Amino acid sequence: MEFPLFRTKTDGADSHFDLSNPKDRQEYFKLKAGPEIEKIKKHIAEGYTFIAYLMGKKSSGKGTFAKMFIETIGSESVDHFSIGDMIRTIDKELQSEDSKKALIDFLKINYRGWLKIEDIMKMLNERSTKTLLPTDLILTLVKREIEKREKKVIFIDGFPRDMDQISYSLFFRDLIGYRDDPDLFILIDVPNDVINERIKFRRICPKCKTSRNLKLLPTSKIKYENGNFTLLCDNPECDEIEMVGKEGDELGIEPIRTRLETDEKLIKQAFSLYGIPKILLRNAIPVEAAKDLVDNYEVTPEFHYRWNESEKRVEVDELLWTFKDKKGSDFYSLMPPPVVVSLIHQMVEVLDLS
Repeated sequence: MEFPLFRTKTDGADSHFDLSNPKDRQEYFKLKAGPEIEKIKKHIAEGYTFIAYLMGKKSSGKGTFAKMFIETIGSESVDHFSIGDMIRTIDKELQSEDSKKALIDFLKINYRGWLKIEDIMKMLNERSTKTLLPTDLILTLVKREIEKREKKVIFIDGFPRDMDQISYSLFFRDLIGYRDDPDLFILIDVPNDVINERIKFRRICPKCKTSRNLKLLPTSKIKYENGNFTLLCDNPECDEIEMVGKEGDELGIEPIRTRLETDEKLIKQAFSLYGIPKILLRNAIPVEAAKDLVDNYEVTPEFHYRWNESEKRVEVDELLWTFKDKKGSDFYSLMPPPVVVSLIHQMVEVLDLS
């Protein structure tokens, strides 16, 4: 399974963009994929929509890529939901008798499968986060989720999650009786080393729940105390509260290694399927090829901190983050925007808009 390299470098352009800044990102996308963005917008405005399945390992950036695509095309035309969020919403609905009754009424009309409605409700009430719900039930709940939404382009994150669900997804439109739209797989290749660093150094604001990364995506405010550096939330409403790691994050990918192996098998299985278009996104590129493929600001930076005792302040050094693959070769990880540029260009080809 080989994911092709994609070139986003702009020849002859001296522009530099801060890709963490929404305004800069808009200018960046206009430069890197402006004509393609307009083609997709025109296609959707003419009434053509599609369903895209985002497939990647846990913490591979599926939601981030979808949100940035929405950022470029417009939320009035594109929607995104994850199966995990859908199930968590149902967990909340089960706390209300009216919402629970509405769910039961929907299942009575729409569910087709081997379980009694009473058994489904018991399963939902006693659900464990480690247990996958039956595929026929997931399909019914996805139908319910889509029916809540206007007819838009839809990115579905978290389906398929198991081998049998890949087969179901090929006939997704027929199974849910929703609409006769084209569908496609978006397969995302992210090395485990990248996911490991994202998890290990992740920091969350206890108040606004903003997520940053001590090593890869710091805030503008950093605290030094007793030899340790801490990110302070720079959301004005949070009054520089200390950001903290989630319990278990210090272990990196170890608690989810089995899940990552399953995800990789799913991606390989989907990669080999015929009859459904595929967009292939890669997060990492060889260092030796980067000079010809990307601009430096598109590479994920890593940040190192030093305490300046004489001036009583934290100094920050920004370097291009380099890691080694399984063969020992040096690789760069890409920021999300260049990956989304690749997504946009490939989507124009897949939809035959060129």
